[in-house]
Amino acid sequence: MSLFTWWSRRRAAVLPVAPVVSDAYWSRPAEALLKELAGDPHGLSQHEAAARLKQYGPNSLKAVKHATALGLFVNQFRSPLVLILMAASLISLLAAEWVDAAVVLAIVLGSTLLGFTQEYVASHAIEKLRSKVVVHTLAWRDGQTRELPADRLVPGDVVQLSAGSLIPADGLVLVANDCFVNQAVLTGETFPAEKTSGVVAATAGLAERSNCVFMGTSVSSGSAQVLIVRTGQASVFGQIAGKLALRPPLTEFERGLQRFGNLLTRIMLVMVVVVLAINILLAKPAIDSLLFALALAVGLTPELLPAIVSITLSHGAKRMARKGVIVRRLNSIENLGSMDVLCTDKTGTLTAGVVELDAALDAAGQASPAVLQLAALNAQFQTGLVNPLDEAVLAASHQAGVEGAAWSKIDEIPYDFVRKCLSVVVADASGARQLITKGALDKVLDRCVSVGEQSVVLDASWRGQIEARYDEWSAQGYRVLGVATRPVELRQTRYTRADECGLCFAGFLLFLDPPKADVRQTLVDLARRGVALKIITGDNRKVARHVAEAVGLPVEHVLTGGELGEMGDEALLHAAGLCTLFAEVDPNQKERIILALQKTGHVVGYMGDGINDALALHRADVGISVDTAVDVAKDAADFVLSRKDLAILRQGIDEGRMTFANTLKYVLTTISANFGNMFSMATASIFLPFLPLLASQILLNNFLSDIPATAIASDRVDEEWVAQPRRWDTVFIRDYMVLFGLLSSLFDFLTFGALLWLFRSTPEEFRTGWFLESLLTELVIALVVRTRRPFYRSRPGNWLLISTLLVVAVALVLPYLPWSSIFGFVPLPAPLLLGMIGLTLAYVLAVELAKKSFYARVVKGRP
Repeated sequence: MSLFTWWSRRRAAVLPVAPVVSDAYWSRPAEALLKELAGDPHGLSQHEAAARLKQYGPNSLKAVKHATALGLFVNQFRSPLVLILMAASLISLLAAEWVDAAVVLAIVLGSTLLGFTQEYVASHAIEKLRSKVVVHTLAWRDGQTRELPADRLVPGDVVQLSAGSLIPADGLVLVANDCFVNQAVLTGETFPAEKTSGVVAATAGLAERSNCVFMGTSVSSGSAQVLIVRTGQASVFGQIAGKLALRPPLTEFERGLQRFGNLLTRIMLVMVVVVLAINILLAKPAIDSLLFALALAVGLTPELLPAIVSITLSHGAKRMARKGVIVRRLNSIENLGSMDVLCTDKTGTLTAGVVELDAALDAAGQASPAVLQLAALNAQFQTGLVNPLDEAVLAASHQAGVEGAAWSKIDEIPYDFVRKCLSVVVADASGARQLITKGALDKVLDRCVSVGEQSVVLDASWRGQIEARYDEWSAQGYRVLGVATRPVELRQTRYTRADECGLCFAGFLLFLDPPKADVRQTLVDLARRGVALKIITGDNRKVARHVAEAVGLPVEHVLTGGELGEMGDEALLHAAGLCTLFAEVDPNQKERIILALQKTGHVVGYMGDGINDALALHRADVGISVDTAVDVAKDAADFVLSRKDLAILRQGIDEGRMTFANTLKYVLTTISANFGNMFSMATASIFLPFLPLLASQILLNNFLSDIPATAIASDRVDEEWVAQPRRWDTVFIRDYMVLFGLLSSLFDFLTFGALLWLFRSTPEEFRTGWFLESLLTELVIALVVRTRRPFYRSRPGNWLLISTLLVVAVALVLPYLPWSSIFGFVPLPAPLLLGMIGLTLAYVLAVELAKKSFYARVVKGRP
């Protein structure tokens, strides 16, 4: 994975921290570096660490800068339209048009305050949610290991790393035990690099510094003790990141919104230039014409769209947090709603996640306390990643009274995803040493030459018996591991993978993780929502098939890692969509599967919590992890669940679709009302001897209609919106804009005709009547287009309904208020007022009929 991709997901800005040691620290002995940093192998004192933290600042790559009230307020004035309007108001002041200028400035200020208030509340809510997901590291302080937030580390700290650790800062390796680090994010290396203690040349490149670890990389296997040397911006990653300052890649919905905004902007620019030019040619007042044209631009432009998106996303994130889904990347909420394929492992997701050791058996399939003791010693002394299988072994051995107090640990050969096994070297009370290997049965068996306590030769007959038992138990849903051992000689040097040979097969470990009671209904619910579930697991095919069938997941064919290795990309594109179960796959193959699904047009989610899931989490459109996951998995995820539960995720999907729906409601309201009104007004300004509305009236109309729009974020959502995945549809938006924009303009022209020829209105009455009718239609149309159902069968959210009714009431009384003349309003005769209300009701009926016809054609046109 490239640095660009990894960093764009982090969306970081780095705090400045100065280097504390000279360059090329990797070329210096560890003792000298410890002395220069005033460090200690047993860690700094808490007092010293606090002083250094104050001096150098937090070791953090902040996801976003904390939003200040002043910053957000100033940001409201970055819109070119707002700046142009303010400049035009100043021109009015210079021309002694005091009232017009004051009114325009007051409305602009009111609109910016509205946007500021909503964004300020939303930004603080998101910061609070993000703070719930913190990466921790194991550091030495005051002679003891303590789990600390990564941002509390300082130069001179000593940290313990193990498989799955996200490396928090640049450091020098003091002690390493088969430690391999995935540093492709910085170096582009395909395979993990081995890290050892020692000294390398001062001229060594990044990939050649085998005694260093770097911020942002992760431990694939093994363990190490590391001296922290550089933090924050002084780290290699921080220096690169500071120069990049990249935004994360846009989601599909963001790209759609961007295209929509660009379209309206182009239309707005053409309309403004044409209207201004024609009005000036017709000898209408130049300043009034300029303000009118600019106000048209504001009325047409969805200036609240960025704020509406932020507010809607923050509301969605807060609702999801209440249901146990923490959003790490806000803009991924829409992708979650669009997801139509979910890939996941079975453990803890489809199964209970409470693994129990059901039996420890010898090679003949008989219960064996000796096998249990070997497994317990292996689990007790391994120092890699904590896993439920070892916990189950230790619990069973404790219950059976099997103790390992007489044994001592000599060495360890850590687990990795190629060998799929882990070994420890132990010594009994007499000092005799023994190597104990535990892992995937086929991998362990390949390292064996004998079997049983009598060390009988492992011939084809014995191998056949062992594999038959394995197949039988796997088909019953057991996860089966193998245990093997051999005596080893005393030596001063480390034991390595080369020593995992000539083993004697001791027996089997049978683990059981039953399916969750409610998972079958959850899968039905996901299928109803248009989300197909695919299992991607490293377990053997028989166990995986048993679990899939037990939870009701149809399995026509199982695609194994071996078959994937022989399959080309084109063949995988076809097979990935048809297969529901992938077994015995490695981390790189998980990434291939997800990429194949994406290339066939799916929005793919991946749910994982292990080291081997990091690549897949990065690749997926929606990366989902859990709070108990390893650091590298949580860091790669877009969402973190409070527990590994598909039911929680299903609720999160619903929230994602509700967020998408409420954002789209604002877009539909804008194109169905604003576009038609502004087009009609621009046309009328050409043929009328006076401006149909003053600039202050247009801006007031826009401001009042924006108030209910901010309540769309908390609106109720019909079941139809969450029934299927939703994606941005440009053709749908275009057709909607054409139909409902033209319908809006038709009623606008009917209103013009009624005002001019039926009521014979004066210019002031025309503007007042037209202001009232256009505002009422914008308000009520939001209640109509927010649902595909007849509007009276879908109850809007309380805030949306209340704010709409309040603004309607304000609109009806506004012309009769004593100070209404400031805006150019006059009291309307009762017949004219009733006529405007009647036209509004007729418009609602027409939109309802058009909506029914439009959605009928949309449904019919779908394949």
